[in-house]
Amino acid sequence: MANFEVLAFDVFGTVVDWYGSVKQEVAATLPGVDADKFTLAWRAGYGPAMQRVMSGELGWTLIDDLHRMILDELLVAVQAPALDEAGRRHLNRVWHRLAPWPDSVEGLTRLRTRYTICTLSNGNLGLLADMAKRSGLPWDLILSAEVFGKYKPDPDTYLGVARVFDIEPDRVMLVAAHHNDLAAARNCGLGSAYIERPLEFGPDNIKDVSPVAENTFHANSLIHLAELLGC
Repeated sequence: MANFEVLAFDVFGTVVDWYGSVKQEVAATLPGVDADKFTLAWRAGYGPAMQRVMSGELGWTLIDDLHRMILDELLVAVQAPALDEAGRRHLNRVWHRLAPWPDSVEGLTRLRTRYTICTLSNGNLGLLADMAKRSGLPWDLILSAEVFGKYKPDPDTYLGVARVFDIEPDRVMLVAAHHNDLAAARNCGLGSAYIERPLEFGPDNIKDVSPVAENTFHANSLIHLAELLGC
């Protein structure tokens, strides 16, 4: 534990509840649309859209713009009620307004007493800043795929954190609710901490949060992680 200086956090699903936040706004904005299915489909489109950037099919494209592409396609697919440009822009920016999990602010505040804490998210800088301002997330620094011009799991994102702070990769720990993200970080020499978020995809789609890696801290909340790390 003493070797780590920086804790870098995945954000969507790890620190904030994207499903609950988006579903609530979809239900309010698009009456008659199945908000659960729409929310899950919107999120499911994120990976393929990001892959189009990583493959070179699309030039560098911010997550805000990828979210908007997916939203426009979904509105047509579900034959949603007419939504003007202002309405679409506002709904798309729901990703800037995601609410934190109940333990997030306290957990981050405690972890910050001992470590430098930063984001390492595929979300763009403006999105992450708006989210932090709105919810009081106490980051020391906001880092994003936008800074590195690469999306996770590209190694440049994980190694980029170490370069920013001028430290060796093994002095950085990635904190995430996604095993694939953590595995990619470990492959780059970072430490890892898994946070259980069984409700990330809603109460009808409970996640399996079983441990899968021996060399990874395993916590059921960010407060629990703070306890494990002596904060």
